[in-house]
Amino acid sequence: MIRQLQRRTPLGWLQLTRQKGRFLVALAGITFADVLMFMQLGFQNSLYDSNTRVHRALSADIVLMSPKALNLQNLSTFSRRRIFQALDIPGVDTATGLYINNITWKNPQTRLNATVQVIGIDPDQQVFNLPEVNQQNNKIKLPDAILFDRGARGEYAKIITQIDQGQTVTTEIEGRTITIAGLFTIGASFGADGSLITSDQNFLQLFPRKDAASVSLGLIQLKPGYDSEQVASILKSHLPEDVRVLTIEEFIEFEKNYWRTASPVGFVFGLGTAMAFVVGVVIVYQVLSTDVNSHLKEYATFKAMGYQNAYLLSVVFEEALILAFLGFIPGVILPIGLYALAAQATALPIYMTLSRALLVLILTILMCVSSGAIATRQLQSADPANMF
Repeated sequence: MIRQLQRRTPLGWLQLTRQKGRFLVALAGITFADVLMFMQLGFQNSLYDSNTRVHRALSADIVLMSPKALNLQNLSTFSRRRIFQALDIPGVDTATGLYINNITWKNPQTRLNATVQVIGIDPDQQVFNLPEVNQQNNKIKLPDAILFDRGARGEYAKIITQIDQGQTVTTEIEGRTITIAGLFTIGASFGADGSLITSDQNFLQLFPRKDAASVSLGLIQLKPGYDSEQVASILKSHLPEDVRVLTIEEFIEFEKNYWRTASPVGFVFGLGTAMAFVVGVVIVYQVLSTDVNSHLKEYATFKAMGYQNAYLLSVVFEEALILAFLGFIPGVILPIGLYALAAQATALPIYMTLSRALLVLILTILMCVSSGAIATRQLQSADPANMF
């Protein structure tokens, strides 16, 4: 088979490169379609990744939440008593409540307003699996003291440097003067420009209308050797229906599902990927269809010489595969730089992954092969007797 391939005339390659201008335009079109797919998929993955950063940073095996909650930015509250009731279940080691709400604060550097997510925790508990936070829990016990997310979106470089140097930085939230006592890293998301962590007492001072007996989330840690799914099942039967029980993996998937189905943002990125695929199909079809039409007499001659349709179709598919692989090379290189620019501008986790590159390569091959299949319809019906 290898020898046959070596002896075979690369007719598809020769036809494509015969008119170099059209060939380069075709490659540019495929590259453009690939870049569009990469950017849409990159933003889509960033949507899911950024909005689950807090979830993945929580030190919990099981999460309690209100059945009315939509996502992390739209949490309803439930009675704190459910957390104490969860302690009755065998296998539960610790259970603590969490307060979460969005608020507008004044950027200490630009003095402009920005939306941030405030998280109120019990400073005597290790709520996060972030050493930066756990080592600074004592700082947020002080009145009006917070920890600031160094990965927040916006102009904060100057104040971050000041805090790293041990200087005192203050700003305003709801008319209250607060002190930034330390830094941690989670990062921005589509829902909030950044996060602030403070004690539950400071949180209630910032939100005086909040009821201390109603929490946003309940975090449960299990004793070693207990299975989170089994304990979660017991909790579901033990607790009333005014609270929802999820494992931490289900909690992360719950957030992703909101942005995937309930939010228009996820739909837009999916639609953008589909449209980029369609654009690529149209471009490749135009190239292959033009090539087939311009060489229809030559293909008819091959038929008259005894060549079967399968061979002629293989030539067109050869052209399609060449276009797919050669167009993919710049199509995968350009998005790497675009990802870096987008990540710097938005503070979102946008980066190239091997799985995404393989997915777009498969889509590119399907795109080109589909176009080739459409372009060969006229070739199969070509009759040598009608060509001359």
